[in-house]
Amino acid sequence: MTQQISTLQKALNVVESLDPEEQAILVDIISKRLSQQRRNQLLTEVAQARHDYQQRNIKQGSVSDLMAELDE
Repeated sequence: MTQQISTLQKALNVVESLDPEEQAILVDIISKRLSQQRRNQLLTEVAQARHDYQQRNIKQGSVSDLMAELDE
């Protein structure tokens, strides 16, 4: 954990050394990369869900059944 904080602090120090315009560009780049990572993760999950559905590896039930299972 200490090394992660140290690495993060180093990154923040580098960012703080950039001028405000470069910081804004960096924020935009990071935001777009995070969005792309979320899209990729969602695509993976959708592909897995479709595969599970095709293989009939699914559960059926009511909303109450789902809520009860989530409470377990």
